[in-house]
Amino acid sequence: MFAIVEIAGLQYKVEQNQKLFVNRLQGEAGTKLSFDKVLLAVNDATTIGAPAVSGVKVEAEILDHLKADKVIVFKKKRRKGYKVKNGHRQALTRIQITGISGL
Repeated sequence: MFAIVEIAGLQYKVEQNQKLFVNRLQGEAGTKLSFDKVLLAVNDATTIGAPAVSGVKVEAEILDHLKADKVIVFKKKRRKGYKVKNGHRQALTRIQITGISGL
């Protein structure tokens, strides 16, 4: 059994007891979350939403907040003496899917 759910503007394929990284969510570690924008639910039969499946929720728990690895952004224009180096670390939240209810 799995579902495709929209979390923080992105779509994820989730299953029971799965751990995944999503963009930073509000809440402390241990907070229970519920996502009701389920786009597709597959149990014995496939249910496709238009745009979301009604009555199906994905329950999750926040494990911790962290930052991703650093991504280096380097820009250069040849023969002009223009060089810029920047770094970026995305703020992430690690969550665990505790259940898919309403199927």
